[in-house]
Amino acid sequence: MTAKAVPTSRPAPNDLTGIEDMSVCRDVLQRHGWDLEVSVQEQLNIREGRPSVYRSDVITPAVVNNHLEQRVFFSPPSHNYPRNGVFGLFRYVVSLLVQFCYNTFSNLLNFTFRLIQPDPRRFVTDPVRDVIEFIQTFEAKYGTEHPVFYQGTYSQALNDAKQELRFLLVYLHCEDHQDTERFCRLTLPSPEVIAYINANMLFWACSVTSSEGYRVSQALRENGYPFLALIVLRENRMTVVGRLEGPVEPAELLQRLRTVVSENEIALIAARADRVERSFNQTLREQQDQAYLESLQADQEKERRRLEEREKKEDAERHIRELEQIEIDRKEVRDHTNGHR
Repeated sequence: MTAKAVPTSRPAPNDLTGIEDMSVCRDVLQRHGWDLEVSVQEQLNIREGRPSVYRSDVITPAVVNNHLEQRVFFSPPSHNYPRNGVFGLFRYVVSLLVQFCYNTFSNLLNFTFRLIQPDPRRFVTDPVRDVIEFIQTFEAKYGTEHPVFYQGTYSQALNDAKQELRFLLVYLHCEDHQDTERFCRLTLPSPEVIAYINANMLFWACSVTSSEGYRVSQALRENGYPFLALIVLRENRMTVVGRLEGPVEPAELLQRLRTVVSENEIALIAARADRVERSFNQTLREQQDQAYLESLQADQEKERRRLEEREKKEDAERHIRELEQIEIDRKEVRDHTNGHR
């Protein structure tokens, strides 16, 4: 008795890439010429926080940082929450004035000092090393329960987010701030926060005391810590669409992120549709060019055969004329010979 072969089902592309949204999966495959192996490897890199090894764009995309077009969430530092009553409100206002005066005086001192000696953070070092050292320091102090850190430069993260059509969440870490400890020990390690960020965006982080973190800080211009910025592709430009400044609990962070994502997800859908249309048009043009080339080659082959047939016909006619001429010449020779007899 022969055993029947059991048909094996081939896994779908979205099963291999781990992307549930088929439109996103199709976009990834199209960008890599429908090479499944390359697409899967790229998605594995992203899940592990590594830059795409197939990234071709090396120029840092410009980032639009227009506060008027951003959803801004600000929470005052935890020690500045006013107590109940008029006295608590008075203390809160006074503390704000004191903090403002202190910050102004501190900024003037820093500016004067920088005129004498430049800030060492302005010097270009090794941005990848800055990021990796931050991740190692963070995990040594706060543990490994956190969203997947992107293990590359800010420029690489922007490029990958642009190519992947994903949100990029930027976290600027200030070790000395009073609210950093609670944010890193309670908010970032939240399972719900980890799951949401890993599923919906790339997560890049760095310390503002490093050169790479400082440069990003100068670009994003944060006003408080913990600081998060949400960046996404809009109208073909990477745009800061959300800013979250100050202490925040896990549930509140999720609510804020979901709000910004829902308001800007249509931009990614439009960009993805535009890519599909451009890919379709490119494929259509390639097919039309191929059809034209094949038609041109067919016409050229037809013309070649026509010329070849004409040459053969002319050769045959010439050969016949030559034979006829030879026969005439022979006849004349015979007639001439007979005449002399």
